[in-house]
Amino acid sequence: MAALWIKRKKKVLEARAAPAFALDAKKKKSGNRARNRVVMAIAGFMGIYGIISGRLIYYGMQEDTTGYNGPTGAVLASRPDILDRNGEVLATDIKTASLYAEPRKIIDPDEAIELLSTVLPDLNFEQTYNRLKSNAGFAWLKRGLTPQQKSQIMALGIPGIGFRTEKSRFYPGGPTASHILGLVNIDNQGIAGMEKYIDEQGLSDLRDVGLADSRSLEPVKLSIDLRVQHVVRDVVVNAMQRYRAIAAGAVVLNVHTGEVLAMASAPDFDPNNPFNALDKDRLNRMSAGTFEMGSTIKSFTTAMALDSGKVNINSTFDATRPITIGHQTIRDFHGKHRILTLPEVFIYSSNIGSAKEADVVGIEGHRAFLHRLGLLDRMQTELPEVARPMEPKVWKKVHSITIAFGHGMATTPLQTAVGAAALMNGGKLIEPTFLPRTEEEASKVAKQVVSEKTSEDMRYLYRLNSEKGSGGSGARANVPGYRVGGKTGTAEKVVNGRYSSDVRFNAFVAAFPIDKPEYVVLTIIDEPKPEEGKVAATAGLNAAPMVADIIRRSASFLGVKPDFKEENMAAPTMVSFDD
Repeated sequence: MAALWIKRKKKVLEARAAPAFALDAKKKKSGNRARNRVVMAIAGFMGIYGIISGRLIYYGMQEDTTGYNGPTGAVLASRPDILDRNGEVLATDIKTASLYAEPRKIIDPDEAIELLSTVLPDLNFEQTYNRLKSNAGFAWLKRGLTPQQKSQIMALGIPGIGFRTEKSRFYPGGPTASHILGLVNIDNQGIAGMEKYIDEQGLSDLRDVGLADSRSLEPVKLSIDLRVQHVVRDVVVNAMQRYRAIAAGAVVLNVHTGEVLAMASAPDFDPNNPFNALDKDRLNRMSAGTFEMGSTIKSFTTAMALDSGKVNINSTFDATRPITIGHQTIRDFHGKHRILTLPEVFIYSSNIGSAKEADVVGIEGHRAFLHRLGLLDRMQTELPEVARPMEPKVWKKVHSITIAFGHGMATTPLQTAVGAAALMNGGKLIEPTFLPRTEEEASKVAKQVVSEKTSEDMRYLYRLNSEKGSGGSGARANVPGYRVGGKTGTAEKVVNGRYSSDVRFNAFVAAFPIDKPEYVVLTIIDEPKPEEGKVAATAGLNAAPMVADIIRRSASFLGVKPDFKEENMAAPTMVSFDD
């Protein structure tokens, strides 16, 4: 009985303890679940914050390639650096701060403008007030602030005012190569010069899809030599002042590749502050201006006559008396009033002799030759600012006669230099380029426009015209050691519908070393005045010295070594130059 009672008692106690054990187990299980949830929640938050932190760090390390273009929020991307042929920086992007407002957050527009004007006195009051009073969420106030201006505005503590880091174009050389490099607008988009060309080659498309940033854009190297460019611009600006001209310009061209090594036109502008860039007198006269090039065109007239095979270096032309055609009489500036040999026609710059050279070829042959030399067609090159030459719609005999000595047609100075290069390099016309080009690449695009014999004869005539003893008009372009040859051009300008003998456009085209030319240099000077003590202002007195100055100062940069040995160029037998 006792054993039975103990057994029953044990069962009762076990039955009573069972719920307590179940409850403890249930509580333990529930606690584990809660703990797991907390751990998972913590892990989740840590993961989220880790991702956010990582992205913030990533974006912080990235270059800011976007910016507002006003309220529209357009992309403001990077531009590639522009370098000269030696790797010197001509244009690059820099970061600048731009000031914007959130008008909805502006408490007192009047006070905001008053404070801002203490730092930005040129701020347009009415325009800024209207922007701050609007209900817009965003409005530009001032682009391209200096670091000092940004610091001063931040110190004002104006609510609703902020800054956006943007890209701005910087030109280390200032106006040195302004007409070549061109301009960008406020949104860093190219609008002129090589800047515009770069956009047209695909940069604009990259910007549109947000893929243009400084890390992915290769620098653009130009054919320009910055050292030579400095020299050319300096000579041009000084000549404009020295001869009291309204404009001047020059170009240096490689005759074997067509590369433009330097080109300047004054007045010019500073692309870092282009407030006057669109003034009409700051036109790039070398490629975007057309002019009657005067007697420099006689280079092509003489080459045309020689290349026709109807005359040679020993041919003669009767310049005894003027030519009368219709109501016009053609005279020589310094007439010899006798029969002239072809070299004499060239070095004495005889209008009568040049007219008779053209007559040998004929009107249609004359026109076709100038088109073949590229002087009457729009030039093909990278620079967007290129003018179209002008010629008579219908050529008559009077047109052929006047065009023979440089009046009656207008072309660009750069085209004239390109045509002259063809006369110097063996007769190959090579379109000019502002990008690097090898001789092999140039040979693929070159066109044979005159024979090698004609080119040889023209080199001889150019050198003859620059020798002092020959009486040539280019003597002042001669530089000892560099064997310069060339041709002057003094063109009367049209004033009130008539040619004026007092207003001139002068030019000089030269090549050096003339026995084996490497470079052509062409200078222009518009409406020069006589220097003090002189009564004339012809090209031999101003445009020719400009060429000499450029060659003297830049030849070493171009790799041309001086040779002071007497040059003995093989000269064809010809009639005496005695008067």
